[in-house]
Amino acid sequence: MGSDPIKILYLSYDGLTDPLGQSQILPYLIELSKKGFSISIISFEKKDRFKRLSLEIQSACLTGNVDWHPFAYHKSPPILSALYDAWILYKRSKTIYKDRGFKIVHCRSYITSLIGLRLKKKFGVKFIFDMRGFWADERVEGGLWNLKNPIYKLVYEYFKKKERSFLRDSDCIISLTKNAASEIAKQEVKTPVMIIPTCVDTDFFDQERIPVKNREALKNQLGIDHNDVVLLYLGSWGTWYMTQEMLDFFALIKKKYDRAKFLIVTPDEVDVKNFEFSKDVIITEARRSEVPLHISLATFSILLIKPSFSKKASSATKMGELLAMNIPVITNQGWGDVEDIVKETGSFFVHEFISQKIESNFSSRARAYCKANLSLQFGVTQYAKVYNQLTNE
Repeated sequence: MGSDPIKILYLSYDGLTDPLGQSQILPYLIELSKKGFSISIISFEKKDRFKRLSLEIQSACLTGNVDWHPFAYHKSPPILSALYDAWILYKRSKTIYKDRGFKIVHCRSYITSLIGLRLKKKFGVKFIFDMRGFWADERVEGGLWNLKNPIYKLVYEYFKKKERSFLRDSDCIISLTKNAASEIAKQEVKTPVMIIPTCVDTDFFDQERIPVKNREALKNQLGIDHNDVVLLYLGSWGTWYMTQEMLDFFALIKKKYDRAKFLIVTPDEVDVKNFEFSKDVIITEARRSEVPLHISLATFSILLIKPSFSKKASSATKMGELLAMNIPVITNQGWGDVEDIVKETGSFFVHEFISQKIESNFSSRARAYCKANLSLQFGVTQYAKVYNQLTNE
């Protein structure tokens, strides 16, 4: 790449102190920096997480040679707070351009793409629309925007119009799934589309790196016995995830395995007081550094996502993390590229699983699939390819 590195401005409305930022943004940027790219990132941080983790993330950025510009995330009032944050984002982006310059603005999702498109028009930089999913439709289908409310209807229509602009006027579109890329193709968009799913650090998520004594200590702490069968759920609880259905599934598991426990690892509140088997539900929270250890306790895991139009673009981070550790995933059809992943990794659809014996049916080829298709290095290589192609045009 020569002595003059390609300068990238990465814009994220998610914070680096968020779990998602720690797993799906910062590791990529550090690895891209190692490849010789000069990376600046602007992110918006939640107050409590920033207070708790800012020094840790700042240290990682300094060590990884990533130029981090954190700002406070504003949640209320709805809509106006996002507009205020977008204004801040534009001001700092212009300052960085004047101070350091950059060839490419890489925008994660829609709010940041409002600014990325403006920067392209003002400075002539290349604009990457890393769409992550059909965001406006997610807000509606997830019940966050009620279209009966005229304000939300107006906002929805605004972002769908902007979505068409992002697709048409960006220099590259990043799609998480083949299913979403197919939907984009129906709009006869000429912009090139690169499919890069959410990836996992397969060195970090590796059963072989978990000390047996640590696993046993955590089991004792959580009240899990040696002979217990552990169903694991990992991550956010609610919104897109079919929580009642997962509890119902565990009730079926209890009839099959008397010693079954449901381990729910989440930062969210989980109400199981009226659940028949509540005494066998273990709810806990884990820092990112502790997630592989918690996953290692699982016999199998469950991930049920509400199928819908917007979920065609979904690539669940937790799916890769679980498969990287060869934990069988029980899931449902109708989201992302899950049909291909289940077929290739030997996982299960929920309607197929209940009559099977997990011990004899799960294939350990899941980790090999992850290393080839969902690894951090795979994702970094694909992003580097996009950056180099745009710079050489």
